[in-house]
Amino acid sequence: MYRKYFKRPLDFILALFGLIILSPVMLVIAILVRINLGSPVIFKQQRPGLNEKIFTMYKFRTMTEESDADGNILPDDERLTRLGGFLRSTSLDELPELWNILRGDMSFVGPRPLLVKYLPLYDEEQRRRHEVRPGLTGLAQVNGRNSISWEEKFQLDLKYVDSISFLGDLEILLLTVIAVFSRRGISSKTSVTMEEFKGAKPSTTDFGSTTTR
Repeated sequence: MYRKYFKRPLDFILALFGLIILSPVMLVIAILVRINLGSPVIFKQQRPGLNEKIFTMYKFRTMTEESDADGNILPDDERLTRLGGFLRSTSLDELPELWNILRGDMSFVGPRPLLVKYLPLYDEEQRRRHEVRPGLTGLAQVNGRNSISWEEKFQLDLKYVDSISFLGDLEILLLTVIAVFSRRGISSKTSVTMEEFKGAKPSTTDFGSTTTR
């Protein structure tokens, strides 16, 4: 009942309320980004959503567009500014995604929307993460965020897909607040965000066992 009839209306109401209440905060952030990074203030990127439908996700920009002498974009850790690092560590860069929630592209809780280029790399089970709307936060985000492996992330995403409930969403939202204030799991061991996904491991048939082929 909650998943089918109540989750989307609640998302709409809360996103509208959030945009109204947080609009002064978002305006201040936009001004700071404009002063420190220039334009554009908003970072836009195509992401796959419900049933793999592609949508444009909005975030506050946190990186410069600096490149090396050959015109190649510098690594993330070299382009991430001090302001950008703060916005990421506090998740304030995610606030424009409230607009995505209002539009119906996203939900407050669900698997985080990943890159479009990862779509061909998923195995059959991993692809099931697109059976629900992607979320501003999710089970993987409150259980390690970028400090856990891709396999662990997908396990948690599918656990969420198979057990959506109002109390479960409420718990994830409360844990998200705690995670944001503690700033846990912002970076992986080798990246300021998360290492690139290279594809499902060939020997994995499901998330509980492996077989030799």
